Amino acid sequence: MNDLFVRDVMTLNPVSVSLETAATRVRSILRDEDFRCVPVVEGEKLRGLITRGDVLNITATKSNLEARGIMEKPKVILTPEMDAMRAASDLLKVGEIQAPVVESTDSMKLVGILSAIDLISGFLENGYEPVRSPVSEIMSPDPVTCEHSDQLSAVWDLMDESGFSGLPVMKNGKMIGIITRKDLLRYGHARIHRESGEVKSVAVEKIMKTPPVAITPDTPSEKAASLMLEKDIGRIPVVENPVFVKRDPSMVKEADLLGIVSREDVLEAYIK
Repeated sequence: MNDLFVRDVMTLNPVSVSLETAATRVRSILRDEDFRCVPVVEGEKLRGLITRGDVLNITATKSNLEARGIMEKPKVILTPEMDAMRAASDLLKVGEIQAPVVESTDSMKLVGILSAIDLISGFLENGYEPVRSPVSEIMSPDPVTCEHSDQLSAVWDLMDESGFSGLPVMKNGKMIGIITRKDLLRYGHARIHRESGEVKSVAVEKIMKTPPVAITPDTPSEKAASLMLEKDIGRIPVVENPVFVKRDPSMVKEADLLGIVSREDVLEAYIK
């Protein structure tokens, strides 16, 4: 098992925006490029970070905002020579799933970005084994959920209030799908609905992902990590009594929901 450093797993030359970039343009970049965050720079120097959650709150009345008006100060700033395990621990301590990487804290020159998925991928590829497994040991029980009939604007508010970026969708007590910030950002309806009460309401079931990827409590943590990479997802429901989809046994038509496993949960499973 090789020692891993931030430089080994970070994403090089990340897309960034200037302080003057229109906030609506930032929203388009996050939506169209499927990024979870975008660094804000002045020249080559890092100045801030904008996430999907930040841009969900942009409405027409705020359309003149610039990146400097919605960016946040990064809670973690990494350098290439940092140990990857330490970087993972630093991210978990502040509840973040990504952090900018700078050449040095003196120059603050942006050289990359590191996400929880980058770290999980690096751990898998280099033979690291989770210290906590199966997923029953790392899952969060009784997750926040929404109903298939809930309106998108209400789900948007629930994500804001709970801090969760993805919610299992329930129908008649069974989990039948999942909806994420990415879905809302792509659809745009939550923002539009808040701006005008005249917009026709849309239910969660119209844009949710179904059938959802799901796992059972005895699934090894390493398998959950692999599924996140394979399916490009950040949260996996943990279920019992699943009705599996024949063409893809990692997906279920419906199931009894027990908990949920996030990128952070899987990353923490690797921390010694």
